[in-house]
Amino acid sequence: MKSEYLVQSEKQVIENQIETMERSAQLPLSDQNVRRYLTEQTDPTAAELVDFNNTAYANLARIQISNPAILHLRLYTANERNYEIWPIIFRESRVREKPWFALTEGLGERQAWYFQPESTVQDVGGTEEDPPKVSLLREINLPKDEHIGVVQVDMRLDQFSPRTFGELQEEGSQMLLVTSGEVYARAGGSEPSTDSPAVQYAVSQLRSLGDPGEVPNISDGFFRYEEGGEAYMMLYTPVERMDAYVLNAVSLEKVLKDLNRTRGMLICANIGFVLILALLTYIMNSFILKNLKQLADAMKKVRKGELQPALSISGGGEIGDLAYHFNKMTQTINELIAEAVRKQALMKEAELRTLYNQIDSHFLYNTLENIKMLAEIEDQRKISDALTSLGGMMRYNFKWTGEYVKLKDEIRHIENYIEVMNIRFDEPVALICEIPKSFMELEILKMSLQPIVENSVKHAWQTLGDGARREFGIEVREAELSKIQIVMTDNGAGMDAGRLAELNSEIQSAGEEGTGSAYTGVKLGGIGLRNVHQRITLFYGHEYGLFLESEERAYTRIVLTIPKVLLTGGGWEE
Repeated sequence: MKSEYLVQSEKQVIENQIETMERSAQLPLSDQNVRRYLTEQTDPTAAELVDFNNTAYANLARIQISNPAILHLRLYTANERNYEIWPIIFRESRVREKPWFALTEGLGERQAWYFQPESTVQDVGGTEEDPPKVSLLREINLPKDEHIGVVQVDMRLDQFSPRTFGELQEEGSQMLLVTSGEVYARAGGSEPSTDSPAVQYAVSQLRSLGDPGEVPNISDGFFRYEEGGEAYMMLYTPVERMDAYVLNAVSLEKVLKDLNRTRGMLICANIGFVLILALLTYIMNSFILKNLKQLADAMKKVRKGELQPALSISGGGEIGDLAYHFNKMTQTINELIAEAVRKQALMKEAELRTLYNQIDSHFLYNTLENIKMLAEIEDQRKISDALTSLGGMMRYNFKWTGEYVKLKDEIRHIENYIEVMNIRFDEPVALICEIPKSFMELEILKMSLQPIVENSVKHAWQTLGDGARREFGIEVREAELSKIQIVMTDNGAGMDAGRLAELNSEIQSAGEEGTGSAYTGVKLGGIGLRNVHQRITLFYGHEYGLFLESEERAYTRIVLTIPKVLLTGGGWEE
């Protein structure tokens, strides 16, 4: 609530100013030179006066300079031997008849407050006007219980309590300061006045609570008062350090008027907002419906088979997104139509080639079986085994029912290939497989390993002499939770670092291009290493593929990374 905030902020300002005044009153009492000057029983010499003026008195003057809120700092001495040093040190005889002086008698260690709510002629130091002020009074007792003077610290009321005595009054409310004997407010301030029944009622209620300086833990609160059909809310908070209350008398009628005015402003603002929103909605709908109609007409043309150029719709938002995706869709349709035409042409070409080169696969199988039987009759076991392996290879190649096979089928195909190729070498190629049995059921692309073996057969052992041992190793290992690596190593001639980097770069560019030529400088029966890498990235993604490692005159190793998936389509955990 705003009124509660005002009361608390005013209390905070008053407490800060009290702290300033108390600190200013304490500083001269703690200065040994000032105390010695006030208690001196002999007349000081001129040198002593000059030294006092340059040190202790300068410090007293500096207190007022460093605290602009302090109106006056005055010491009244009861020692008639002391010289007056204006405008700070005066004889007590000048002010004994003042009404506030009686408050200082018998104060001891305590302090008193005196309010002067109206301007008067300055009581000490001339005829200058003295503004409304509040004075902090302390008795100087040196030694203890022996009165030697009074300290007076003055502050303007409008600085001490700006909302009570200044120009910060809220309309329809009155801030007051209630002490044990008086009620103070700004002269000519807002209603209610200090004499109104509402304020008198609140003051009587505060008096019944007791003095804040004597009754501990008096909490903040409020009173409600109604008079002649007008209601007031009286909010108060105690100021213990000066034994007073800050009271804010708020007219509820004014609050209701403010609420009605605020409500009226909100209603007008809402009406204006609704009108502006309706206008903007009309404009936006006209713009959106225009673009929607244009988009709908374009869709109707596409449905009829009229593939028009890209649709141009200005603006963004959902309609702009729809237009963008519609244009992409028509572009994709055009590309698919063109690709379908190309495929149809290739199919026609394949049909023509089939007419010229039609060979029944069963005829080939039967012919191989007949040759195999003749080899067995002639006791040519090596030729018979080679024909068996060749037949297995032909069946594996002709039986292309899908892109994926089990790893054990691809390994069996490689074994058949090695058996056939060993006819060429005096020293056969030794195939070394280190494959866990559980990995044999994994999914792999068909014909993805055989080209790599063929590459080693054609190039790895060309420089080896007769009788040299030829080895080709296949190891399957788990790379990550969802990946495996197939490591294929030959003990051939290897390659230098420059050729290795060049070949790896060509292979990686195949996966990045996605389309284009599928051959490297080393061709493997029409399918190259680049083609194998490209197929893997197309079917599995760019995080999979192959890369080469090699050391010249030592080995060449190809590491193939594929997902760890069963041929049935499930994950390895399944």
